Amino acid sequence: MKIVFMGTPEYAAVSLRELIRNGHDIVLVLTQPDREKGRGKKISFSPVKEVALECGIPVFQPVRIKDEEAVEYLKRYDADIFVVAAFGQILSKEILEMPAKGCINVHASLLPKYRGAAPIQRAILDGEDITGVTIMKMDEGLDTGDIISQTQVSIAADDTGETLLEKLSVAGASLLVDTLEAIEKGQAGYTPQDEEASSYAGLLKKEMGCLDFSKTAGELDRVIRAYNPWPGAYTSLSGKILKIWNAEPVDAHAVDIESGTSVGTIIDISPESFDILTLDGALRVFQLQMEGKKRMSTAEFLRGYRLEKNTVCGTKDK
Repeated sequence: MKIVFMGTPEYAAVSLRELIRNGHDIVLVLTQPDREKGRGKKISFSPVKEVALECGIPVFQPVRIKDEEAVEYLKRYDADIFVVAAFGQILSKEILEMPAKGCINVHASLLPKYRGAAPIQRAILDGEDITGVTIMKMDEGLDTGDIISQTQVSIAADDTGETLLEKLSVAGASLLVDTLEAIEKGQAGYTPQDEEASSYAGLLKKEMGCLDFSKTAGELDRVIRAYNPWPGAYTSLSGKILKIWNAEPVDAHAVDIESGTSVGTIIDISPESFDILTLDGALRVFQLQMEGKKRMSTAEFLRGYRLEKNTVCGTKDK
């Protein structure tokens, strides 16, 4: 089959590499326009574009894929199927109906659970033990198309948004190869989604990473892991933003809490970590990043910063 591949981040690039490795005929790659990156505003290619260029595959980067010129350009390639993985633009009905075998999407959840842009983060936030990848036939809805295939992936207790993304990208790439083979042979099944079981994981926003210490230590740990690397989990310390990159929940029985101490208070400091009081115990911080500084271990931070017990995080007070 002649395939047009649409994707942008590394998650999609893993699938593209696997398709190429397995000898699939990729006639065109679509990805988001190049972006300026860093202080020097150097032009940065998407991971998908880099793979396509390495393999000599034509690349198309429309600002709006729904524009008439973009639609006409796609028609030239007369592809049998469009494969979409985290492309970043919504396809019109005209595009969805263009290839003979339709458009399929590699989605990082077990649909109908966690439709939308941030299924990986939501799975961690909700304390799920299992997530996975679904390949579905795309329709005009948001991740509402018929399910063609699925594979499960376990979520480890220390998985972050980044590490779980890596697991799902590998699992999705393998599933995609098998699914395309089934489609080509006419052996694929198409199962409508159960609308009553659906849920939605919307776009991430920076403010979602703000830590609320009136929540449980377990909830806060999941926020830190889910939003690593972006938007990152943060609080404030002495009037400056403090990002917390690695921590673990500590049960109330394992910490010494004075009566009347408010949540967000630093209740214990050791050479390697410090504890912040939460609703049901404490959050023990092992890696952090002070505003304007590099990411570092708490041990390294404490060697250069005088942190005092009973300091309250999450306030603007000095």
